[in-house]
Amino acid sequence: MKKLVTILALVMLFVSSFAGLKVSHASTNDQGINEKLGLPIVVYGEALSDSQKSEVADLLKVDQHDQVDEFTVNGQDLANYIGGNPNSNMYSSVKILHKENGAGLTIDIVTPDNITQVTKEMYSNALLTAGVENAEVLVASSVKVSGHSALTGIYKAYDAKGVKLDEERMQVASKELDVATSIAEEEGIDKDKISELLTEIKKAIAEQDPATREEVEQIVEEQLNSLNIELSPEDRQRLTDLFEQMRNLNIDFDQVRNQLDDLTGSIQDLVNDEGFWNNLKSAVQSFFRSLSNFISSLFN
Repeated sequence: MKKLVTILALVMLFVSSFAGLKVSHASTNDQGINEKLGLPIVVYGEALSDSQKSEVADLLKVDQHDQVDEFTVNGQDLANYIGGNPNSNMYSSVKILHKENGAGLTIDIVTPDNITQVTKEMYSNALLTAGVENAEVLVASSVKVSGHSALTGIYKAYDAKGVKLDEERMQVASKELDVATSIAEEEGIDKDKISELLTEIKKAIAEQDPATREEVEQIVEEQLNSLNIELSPEDRQRLTDLFEQMRNLNIDFDQVRNQLDDLTGSIQDLVNDEGFWNNLKSAVQSFFRSLSNFISSLFN
């Protein structure tokens, strides 16, 4: 029995070593106060209890920063920014780290098991629609929630710091999130597949610059066919309505496409990161050497 426990301990050691490699790759370790970009911003959902708020602060690693600007988001904020229900309970919380121009937008859902409907790709798409860029955004919740209120928290963070996002773009971004999550749920389609669809439609709009609703509808149909996604006529109409509304806003789709390309490329960068894979290879070799030595000792 003791031997089995030891083997299991070695296995857990290997797993934790691999997890450590991944975490270090996405680390946001504190480097002091950046006087140019300002303090990190943390926005807590108002419905959190004191203990839940403390848990979220730990999840977002708030204590790794010397100072942060902290705010709370509530149902009235939801109503003010995107016309939602002012009586809504807000649980999703966010941390925002502003980055230099050209750094792009990165999203990390710290508690993926508790954000049940919104993927990080959906957040990315919606935030780019709203005009948010050059930032690292972390989302967390201590209870299971859909994840929609995190968007309002991000809007409030920017507003509180004097950055005015376009109201129409914020509302369309919220609608985009609603359309994406509801289609995924109602049609039984993988959320990542829906995110990919939204991304490809935006890229196609940037390339083709449609001038009419009919051309937008054609782009939607082309991308649905390209990704082999079957939707009801009603949901096809909803997508067309959404992107027609986007087309009528002052959105630089070329810039959005570049940001989306950067997001896609970051995944490929990890795949091509020789240092990461060398570290992983070393961890694997070290684990199996330890395991081999232990098993050999059993027979000596």
